Amino acid sequence: MSLDAPAPAPVDGSLFSFGVAAARFNQELVDGLLGSLRSTLQQHGVQEARVEIIRVPGSHEVPYAIQLLADRGKHDCLIALGVLIGGDTNHHEMVGNSVSHALHHVSLTASLPVINGVIVANTRAQAEARCLGAINRGAEFALAALEMAALKRKHSR
Repeated sequence: MSLDAPAPAPVDGSLFSFGVAAARFNQELVDGLLGSLRSTLQQHGVQEARVEIIRVPGSHEVPYAIQLLADRGKHDCLIALGVLIGGDTNHHEMVGNSVSHALHHVSLTASLPVINGVIVANTRAQAEARCLGAINRGAEFALAALEMAALKRKHSR
C-alpha cells in the first residue's frame, strides 16, 4: 500500500450520515480501524448517532451488510472494514478481490459512495502497522468517506 495519501479536503461532516460494516474476524485489528475511523469522523463534526455500525463474522460477509445499508437509503456514504492476512495459501487475496468487486458493484448500482476499508496484508505485522500502528488507514478511510459524502451531496438531485 502506498504511503502517498492525498491531502484531506476540508469537510464539515455535521450534516452527514455514515453506515459502517465491520468484520469481527481479526477483531483487534478491525477494532483499531473502527476506533480511528470513528475518532476522525467526530473530529470533523459527525455526531456518534449519525454513524450506524453493523458487525459481521468476516470480511467476506461485509459486502452483504453494505448492501443492506445501501438498501435503507439513509446514509451519505458507506464504509467497509475488515482485515485479511496471508497464510499458507493465497486465500486472502481471493477473498480480497471478491470483496473489492462486490463493494464496487454495490456502490455503482446504489449510486452511493462505498469506501473499501478492507486491508489485505501478507503478514500480521503489515496488518498491525495499518490498523494499530504508524499507518493510520482508519483515519484515511474516514477522510475519504467525508469527501465522498460531500461530493454526493453536491451532485445529487
